[in-house]
Amino acid sequence: MQAWFEKIKAEFDLNFIQGRRWKFLVDGLGNTLKITLLALAIGLVIGMAIAAVRSTYDKTAEGARPTFGRKLLGFFNGFCKVYLTVLRGTPVVVQLMIFAFVIFSSVRNKLVVAGLAFGLNSGAYVAEIIRGGIMAIDNGQFEAGRSLGFNYLQTMQHIIIPQVFKNVLPSLMNEFIALLKETSVAGYVAVMDLTKAGDTIRGRTYSPFMPLIAVALIYLALVMFLTWVVGRVERRLRNSDH
Repeated sequence: MQAWFEKIKAEFDLNFIQGRRWKFLVDGLGNTLKITLLALAIGLVIGMAIAAVRSTYDKTAEGARPTFGRKLLGFFNGFCKVYLTVLRGTPVVVQLMIFAFVIFSSVRNKLVVAGLAFGLNSGAYVAEIIRGGIMAIDNGQFEAGRSLGFNYLQTMQHIIIPQVFKNVLPSLMNEFIALLKETSVAGYVAVMDLTKAGDTIRGRTYSPFMPLIAVALIYLALVMFLTWVVGRVERRLRNSDH
């Protein structure tokens, strides 16, 4: 037992203490959180915009006249469908590499490029979550807005959107958890994220067990914390309905 303990202690010292290698994990965790938060912000903005376009087109389809505005909305709706098909139909790591090595190959700050790539990918999923929430709202809510003298945009702002976010907030937070884990492939474009940090330690010590287990435990702790937050939010939303 003592020999096993001494071995674990030596492994810990080799991987984290010597050369202050623990700083790789700290810096990698910081970069992972930066990428995730940047991608979350971009994904929310893009997702809300696409959801608004697609739901507006679908909600106003019945009896709509072929006006210029309607045709323009149809064009944007078609563009959004292509965007969703491409971004949801291709692997995120491939999208990341295209952004880093093709579209933004001259940009040195790959962390920002990674945040943009993950944000555009997340936006496709956020858009469908929010659109599903909007389409689930009963048409009577829109009619109630019109009876109050609201136009379509005012009805969305004051009546529909508050209900939608209440309904889809748990799903959005679960998307945030998935996004956090997806950023683990950022090392493909030379970004020192948490996973890459653990692999860097492994490459220097030739001892894979300790650094990779540490990375897994850090991700697990983050996901467990966020899952707890999601559970708290869901309970608050259920209680507010009574």
